[in-house]
Amino acid sequence: MVSRRDTLAMTLGLGLAAAVPARPEAVTSLNALARTKGMRFGSAVNDGTAGSINDPSYAALLAAECGLLVPEIELKWRAIRPDSERFDFSRFDRILDYAQAHGMAMRGHNLLWQRPKWMPAWAESHDFGVRPATEAERLLRTHVTTVCRRYLGRIRSYDVVNEAVLPENGELAQTALSRAIGGTQTLLDLAFHTARAAAPDAQLVYNDYMSWESVNDAHRDGVLRLLEGFRRGGVPVDALGVQSHITVQDQPQVKSWRRFMDDVQGMGYDVLITEFDVNDQRLIADVQKRDRAVAQYARNYLDLMFTYPRLKDVLVWGMCDGASWLQHFDPLRVDGLPKRPCPYDSNFRPKPLRGAIAAAFEAASARG
Repeated sequence: MVSRRDTLAMTLGLGLAAAVPARPEAVTSLNALARTKGMRFGSAVNDGTAGSINDPSYAALLAAECGLLVPEIELKWRAIRPDSERFDFSRFDRILDYAQAHGMAMRGHNLLWQRPKWMPAWAESHDFGVRPATEAERLLRTHVTTVCRRYLGRIRSYDVVNEAVLPENGELAQTALSRAIGGTQTLLDLAFHTARAAAPDAQLVYNDYMSWESVNDAHRDGVLRLLEGFRRGGVPVDALGVQSHITVQDQPQVKSWRRFMDDVQGMGYDVLITEFDVNDQRLIADVQKRDRAVAQYARNYLDLMFTYPRLKDVLVWGMCDGASWLQHFDPLRVDGLPKRPCPYDSNFRPKPLRGAIAAAFEAASARG
């Protein structure tokens, strides 16, 4: 049953009328289209300015199109851990309050980002004392348990570990925490076991950015080894988060990617698309041609991914071009033009990419 919230007029009388040119027809929301197939659609959001709940037009678009949200940075260690003993949840709580007020689910991102450059400076310089493994375990257990218990029942899916596999060689990344505790695998296993104990009903996800592009062979292999190790060791990992920051190119490795996805599902993991966008840095300047190429590339990718019945959640990493992290991420376009990676442009107008996502949901088989 499609709710009134799920069917939006593209005039978007939720505060977007001034930002979006009026269209006479009603358009079913992306989340409503997803729900007809037993899926959900959502987006990343932040508590800043661009791409934020504090922008009335952006917030209204989220409310109109999305059934779940994920914070961009507001639940990461850097955002909530000013030091080893304190937590500050104020920014994330504002996002969660917004989501709950609009009937949207919330994903937790993330409980551990296994890269030293993205951990807070204090965590990398922390004095682990004469018993470093004990102190590292205390820090991690405290963090995971505090977050999961605070949001028990309100967050039902967590990226417990983010990006632990090095893309250049498939090996596991090291941080000060993993060195202190005696190894990355030990740290990751502890993160998942702790999350399961603190949030027994939540979906626990390993999240990474391996992709179907040719340079991702080692990365995919490393992620498979990690997932296989979790299964052998009885680590409570429920799903793989496939970030899906894809870049338009001529020859994605479709066969290799299918083998990877087949192996993941063969191990019994669910799958989520957690951070979808389409980088157009290599395309020509012409906006209409660029948008068509982005939409077609996205449709091919989503059609492939939607053949896997264990994939139920799809989240874009931002709804509008102007708010996308890719505008500031190297390599930039050589012509200096803004990238166009999102379903809506900077003026909140729907693009062909939005149509491609909608069409992919419409063509997908229903999930049980």
